[in-house]
Amino acid sequence: MSMKKVSIIMAIAGAAIFNSCSNTENDFDAAGAFESVETIVSTESSGTIMQFNVQEGQILQPNQFIGYVDSMQLYYRKQQLEAQIASTTSQIPNIPVQIAALQSQLDDARKNQDRMNSLFKQSAATQQQVDAANTQVDMLTKQIEAQKSTLGISSTTIEKNVAPLQRQIDQLNDQIAKCRIINPVHGTVLTKYTEDHEVVMPGKALYKIAETDTLILRAYITGSQLSLIKPGQKVKVRVDKGAKEYGSYTGIVYWISDKSEFTPKTIPTKDERADLVYAVKIRVINDGFLKIGMYGEVKLTN
Repeated sequence: MSMKKVSIIMAIAGAAIFNSCSNTENDFDAAGAFESVETIVSTESSGTIMQFNVQEGQILQPNQFIGYVDSMQLYYRKQQLEAQIASTTSQIPNIPVQIAALQSQLDDARKNQDRMNSLFKQSAATQQQVDAANTQVDMLTKQIEAQKSTLGISSTTIEKNVAPLQRQIDQLNDQIAKCRIINPVHGTVLTKYTEDHEVVMPGKALYKIAETDTLILRAYITGSQLSLIKPGQKVKVRVDKGAKEYGSYTGIVYWISDKSEFTPKTIPTKDERADLVYAVKIRVINDGFLKIGMYGEVKLTN
């Protein structure tokens, strides 16, 4: 075979390889970067962090206890209020005990009233004696009612004085509860901002956590591609896993922007001439390979 024929064959093969690579590199409808919903967890109380069990890269569960801020001063204040309430409530009168003597007199007066009425029917007692017995019962009854009213007002006043103290205890209980550092969401700790024994104030950022089991691919499509995509649609997502090696995933479109924007400089599009694009968000289940910030390509149609 002549050298000229060999050169022609090699040129054709090279062109075929180039076209194949070009088709592979451009075989996508949209591209973007993976992101996640990030949550910055902050303190809700002030004081010294006594325990803080968090490390970067650690996976945390919702409602997981990870540490606490010193709450001893709040606890002492609570004990003081509880003692004040106990002292105040001890002054509440015991109404049955307070009126026991009058009640005993009333019981005797009623017995005497019954006896006088019985004797009067037998003509053994006068009307004056019956009236006196009735008067005694009425007088003692009114005294008891007046005593109950006075003691009731006293009890109500004391209870009203106790109510604000109880609300203060409720506030302290809430503040003590907020000294516990509870992780709010499932995810991986991305950044840790503080350490044990640091003094913190309310709002101080402790760590940043993000859900990494499912990542969000924010990709960009042109206006001409809007008719090819809709919420709930399954799409093919591809990422680089090495030289000429790709990983393929199934994603679900859950959000499409209703406003166009200028094409981000770092994001290629199907139509390089497009100046305005629409952002879309695609949920992709992470097998552990996908990372926040990694680029991905989207194929809208098979």
